[in-house]
Amino acid sequence: MRQILRSFVLLVLLASVPGFSYADRVVTDQLGRQVTIPDRVDRVVVLQHQTLNLLVQLDATNKMVGILANWRQQLGDSYARLVPELTKVPMLGDLTHVDLEKLVALHPQVVFVTNYAPQEMIDQIQQLGIAVIAISLRADDKQQSHLNPDLQNEEQAYNQGLKDGIRLIGAVVNHQQQAEALIKATFSLRQQTADRLKDIPADQRIRVYMANPDLTTYGSGKYTGLMMNHAGAMNVAAATVKGYKQVSMEQILAWKPQVIFVQDRYPQVADEIYQQPVWQALDAVKNHRVYLMPEYAKAWGYPMPEAMALGELWMAKKLYPEKFKDIDMQQQAESWYQRFYRTDYRGSN
Repeated sequence: MRQILRSFVLLVLLASVPGFSYADRVVTDQLGRQVTIPDRVDRVVVLQHQTLNLLVQLDATNKMVGILANWRQQLGDSYARLVPELTKVPMLGDLTHVDLEKLVALHPQVVFVTNYAPQEMIDQIQQLGIAVIAISLRADDKQQSHLNPDLQNEEQAYNQGLKDGIRLIGAVVNHQQQAEALIKATFSLRQQTADRLKDIPADQRIRVYMANPDLTTYGSGKYTGLMMNHAGAMNVAAATVKGYKQVSMEQILAWKPQVIFVQDRYPQVADEIYQQPVWQALDAVKNHRVYLMPEYAKAWGYPMPEAMALGELWMAKKLYPEKFKDIDMQQQAESWYQRFYRTDYRGSN
C-alpha cells in the first residue's frame, strides 16, 4: 500500500512539471523522420515563421513558449497588431540557430524547425530530450532539406505539402479540427478563383514580374510562380530563373512585363521603379500597373493559406478586373481575418 501511495505522489509531482505527459505517440515530420512526442502538447518553441503563422491561424498561439527572434522581419511589422501576444513571448533563435540555454529554460515539449535547419542544430536539441519537428510545406520531394529545390511537379508538391504541413502541425498541438477547417477554407476559395479564369488561353495570359530589392525575383521551384499561375499570370522569370535569384536590368527589360508586383514588405521597391528612368520603358510602368501587394498575399517562396485563398484572388482581380467586378477584397479579407486571426483586417487592398 505504501508503495502504491508513493507512486501516486510521484505521478502527481511529475504532472506539475511543464511538458509532462502520461503517454507518448509517434508522428512523421516533413523530412520523413519519425518523432516521439507527448500525447498532449501544450508547450512549443517555433523557429520557423511559416509554422508560427499556421499555429496562429489554428488558434494555438497560447501554446508557443518561445519563437524565432526575427519573426517581425519575416512576417511583417503589422503582424504584431494581429497577434499582440507574440510581443511577450521569449525569443531565442532563428531558422538555423538556437540558444540552447534559453531553450532548456522554457521547458518545451516540441521544437518546430524549418526543413533546411542544420542537422547539428537538430541533434543538439534532441540530445536535450526535446522532440524536433521539421516543416517543409512540400510533399513528394526528394530534396526536402533544400531551400531552392528542383521540383518535378510544383503544383503537387506545394498543394499536398501545405495540406500535410497543416495537418501535422494541427496533430502535434492537438488542434486537428482547426487544421481541417483551415485546409477546406483555403482550397475552396482558391477553386473559386480558378473557375473564373479557366477560359483564358495560355498565350493570352498577362506577363508578370515579381520585383524584390536589388533586382532579385522568384522563378521556378517557388510557390510565388504557382501563385501567379493560379491568378492567370505568366511569370516572366519562370523559364530562366530557379528559386530566388538576382537578375540584370537588361533581362527585365527583355522580358517586357505588363504588370509588376511588389511584396508589401518592400514599398521602397515600388517607389524606385516609378522614380528610376531605366524602368520607364516598360509597359507595366507606362500603364501604372505596378502593384504593392497587401499583407495577406505573402509571396515568400512558401504557400500560406491566406496567400492561396486571398492573395491569388487579389492578384487575379488586379490582372483581370472585368472578371472579378463583384468581388470586394476588403470584405473577403475581413471575413478571413475574423475567422482565422480573430481580429479585424486593417490593411489596404
